[in-house]
Amino acid sequence: MRITVCLSQQKPEPWVAGLQAALPGAQVSAWQPGDPPADWAVVWAPPQAFIDEQTDLRALFNTGAGVDALLKLRLPPGLRVVRLDDAGMSVQMAEYVCHAVIRHFREFDGYEADTREGRWSYRKPRSRADWPVGVMGLGVLGTRVAQALRVFDFPVHGWSRSPREVPGVVCHAGEAALDGFLASCRVLVNLLPLTPQTENILNRQTLGRLLPGGYLINVARGAHLVDDDLLALLDSGHLAGATLDVFRTEPLPANHPFWTHPRLTVTPHTSARTLRDESIAQIAGKIAALQRGEPVAGVVDPVRGY
Repeated sequence: MRITVCLSQQKPEPWVAGLQAALPGAQVSAWQPGDPPADWAVVWAPPQAFIDEQTDLRALFNTGAGVDALLKLRLPPGLRVVRLDDAGMSVQMAEYVCHAVIRHFREFDGYEADTREGRWSYRKPRSRADWPVGVMGLGVLGTRVAQALRVFDFPVHGWSRSPREVPGVVCHAGEAALDGFLASCRVLVNLLPLTPQTENILNRQTLGRLLPGGYLINVARGAHLVDDDLLALLDSGHLAGATLDVFRTEPLPANHPFWTHPRLTVTPHTSARTLRDESIAQIAGKIAALQRGEPVAGVVDPVRGY
């Protein structure tokens, strides 16, 4: 059994060593052009040349939850793409989103600004009942985020393409339910997969349906958001602010207005990082299961895009 590792912007050696230790009977190596055919591939944003050359692959294991970049490549019909189910990312995402929601709800950003100016200030407490939070996308990450927000007694709504049930969360499903979902939320958290149907879904029309003084948290993909529409809604006052972790161009260009807008919090795509040891253990377990002819979780539907 041969396993090849092809990771853009990451060192492959730790992944090779970890997979070799987890699957001692396999031959594991970092991909080089001209390498012999492999049975399995562990990848992140591989070049098209890798796909074209490795024609005997039984599956591609993506080292992140999002597979949009991978599905843009010309993949052979029938080649399985397998994403990570969690591998430690969902708790990081829940931490990040809860921090962003609570920071805005409790006006800690305002207190931080005041303390920098040496002002001892006070703000009237807000009612959680007036701050319903909506989570777009109820997969593994979105469900964990929605459940975490419920711990802090926020009213939580969830929206997904197909019906889901999450205890304590008001779930909405399908295109027909989107407007009602948005109108019920003051804070919107985006955790949708990026597909042709969801690209640009965060625009003037959809964000304009949020309750007045709405707040956006985008931790999915930058291409979900129409940048100029967000800026216009911030400047009009309909949105009170946003926390953005993902962008159309990364790193975010130095001259982009997001850097300096006073109502924006920007972080460098760090809401949920891939944890290598957990990911290796999960991928190794799935390879072993597929070798035995057993089904595995996380197989991507190329039609849906996730």
